[in-house]
Amino acid sequence: MSASGGPRASTAVTFHKEVATRESAEAEVRGWSQLASRIRVPALRGHPALPGRHLLAYEDVFASGRCELLLGDVIALADRDPEVLPRLARLMDGVCHDLRAAADETGKVVPLAECVPDLYLDRIRPGGRLDRWYTRRDLPISLPHSDVTLTVQELAGYTVTVNGQPLTLNVAASIDRVRHVLRPDRHWPTGLTQGDPTEPNIADPLCWLDFEFAGRNTIAGEAANLLWYLVALGGWLVPRYQPDVYVHTLRLALPSHTSPRIDHLELHAAIRHIDIRYSWNTGAGRHAAIAGALHGLCGHGGLGVDELRAFLALRILGVIPPTRLTGHDLLLVLVKLAESQHPGTDLGAFLTTAPALHSDPAERSRNVPAPA
Repeated sequence: MSASGGPRASTAVTFHKEVATRESAEAEVRGWSQLASRIRVPALRGHPALPGRHLLAYEDVFASGRCELLLGDVIALADRDPEVLPRLARLMDGVCHDLRAAADETGKVVPLAECVPDLYLDRIRPGGRLDRWYTRRDLPISLPHSDVTLTVQELAGYTVTVNGQPLTLNVAASIDRVRHVLRPDRHWPTGLTQGDPTEPNIADPLCWLDFEFAGRNTIAGEAANLLWYLVALGGWLVPRYQPDVYVHTLRLALPSHTSPRIDHLELHAAIRHIDIRYSWNTGAGRHAAIAGALHGLCGHGGLGVDELRAFLALRILGVIPPTRLTGHDLLLVLVKLAESQHPGTDLGAFLTTAPALHSDPAERSRNVPAPA
């Protein structure tokens, strides 16, 4: 399920999830209860009482045969075999339908302070994760295709052209803007949702897993979470920087076909300008999943980039610690942050991917279960 969960074990058709505190367990049960009558979720078997431990017992949807794979697995299979693409499309359609239905059936416009706080308010608050990771330290970045190292703060003093678009890589200013937008008293359209719509938390056939953040969440936050996971976390950052999480949360954990890269960087020190060209290569499955989410959540009068900007920034900056990233990858992350915050950015362009350059046709015949 989620990378943030505690130690877990499965026996027979019951899945035991360990949580940190009794309060956390009770909050998760409340969140599950708000969703159980509306969307497909595992049955909650109970709340076993053990000395010093807090467990929740759920139906194990894989042991019972109710589900076979996770969204991340279906994407990886579709990267390798076009015959899996219809299966992926059905799953993405279901995910988007459930998120839209949450807005329609349980929607309220409420202050952000009334939403589940963990993924957004707790990270953006003064002294929170983004301050600890970015504004209270000045991280060095070894610029690819050069022998120059600049810090994150120094980058803010450069003009940057990225794939022909003028941008500013000012992380501190972006965090300030996000903090202003995501004030606790600002009102947002919300719904009762699972709270963390990511590739390890969605099973196929469609069933939502992991209710740590379930409850009243912003619709824009849910969309931004799903979109950034599809674009960057699921196929690139998590398997590269959290390989144990990737292996233990997916059923197949096939090698990723996503390979974003900076193809060209030219530094003009005298005028403090940097030219960058990058490409974002993915397999056909991930490309289709991104397109499906974009259409299902943002098409036909749905969410726009203005509603998503602040939530995208939190997902881009607030999941993988920047100290773990190579200079190449951290610069790419900051480029995507700058794109997401630029007023001229089109959401479709922000999510554009190109075909992966390398694919092993032999992978099609390995570890590929028949469609459910």
